[in-house]
Amino acid sequence: MLDTDFFRRWMAATAAVVAREADRLTELDAAIGDADHGSNMRRGFAAVNDVLEKEPPATPGAVLTLAGRHLISTVGGASGPLYGTLLRRTGKALGDAPEVTGEQLAEALGAGVSAVAQLGGAQAGDKTMLDALLPAVEVLGNSFEEARDAALAGALATVPLRARKGRASYLGERSIGHQDPGAASAALLVGALTEATEPGAGGSA
Repeated sequence: MLDTDFFRRWMAATAAVVAREADRLTELDAAIGDADHGSNMRRGFAAVNDVLEKEPPATPGAVLTLAGRHLISTVGGASGPLYGTLLRRTGKALGDAPEVTGEQLAEALGAGVSAVAQLGGAQAGDKTMLDALLPAVEVLGNSFEEARDAALAGALATVPLRARKGRASYLGERSIGHQDPGAASAALLVGALTEATEPGAGGSA
């Protein structure tokens, strides 16, 4: 079972890995975007980490709902609304339960991903964060490691794609050959699940 502390650790692990990888995310964004994805994500998840420490929510759903709200208010560009929607919708789907199973998290995150797809009008293969999130959700109920690997593979698979949504789509054929920064950061979010698991608890969902 995954309790409130697990979800707080997940957000803290995400903030840490985003901070470490911020320069890489910005480099990816420099090729096909505004060159601010890394700095925006670092600022947003740092703010999330701060507010969760100051105002610890009582349930897993509340953790994600609060995190999503702060991402919307602190992250610039499209990333704030997209990541905020992802976490808020996932948190809403989890409801008020004090603990959830890995399968329930997978189902809730699936609802969050669907909300992101609706908000951005994107689908698999459009060279967006969905290319990392969709395959991860499919296997999240098996294990966090499997979800992490699926997200990483999905992010790498955006390299040969032509962007059909977002700012990168304006580049047309020139977007081919570059990894989508949103897919890269989404893979970090999913991968942080494995780091949130307490030592000895394993990465199983």
